[in-house]
Amino acid sequence: MSGIWKSLVSLALVALLVAPSAQAAGASSPEDARVYFIWPSDGTVIHGGKFWVRMGLRNMGVGPKGTETPNVGHHHLLIDTELPALDQPVPSDRNHLHFGAGETEARIELPPGKHTLQLLLGDREHRPHDPPVYSKKITVIVR
Repeated sequence: MSGIWKSLVSLALVALLVAPSAQAAGASSPEDARVYFIWPSDGTVIHGGKFWVRMGLRNMGVGPKGTETPNVGHHHLLIDTELPALDQPVPSDRNHLHFGAGETEARIELPPGKHTLQLLLGDREHRPHDPPVYSKKITVIVR
């Protein structure tokens, strides 16, 4: 192989090794996977700050973090925030709640006002799947 071809092959290998998508992609998910809210629905008015969130998932399974079974993940609830970087683990803070034990419902408390909720499925390492599986953003009003 000539010197120029060796250089091109070397550059191509380096590009593959450092490409962000090659390093950070989450576990694979089926194209038809869907995560959604069972309750509340968009526009629900909640009286009092505590309420149950019930999370649904189609065409994949729910399991605890660390589960290495194909097409399995766990829920993350995003509160009053945008989707995080889809090539990084989901942050863990008051706006990004992790349900790493495989929970499909949770009792949460929000202050009075208008709030947005969105679900994002994470793999065994809390990274979004590839392609990412996330719900439509809904709005709830706490009175």
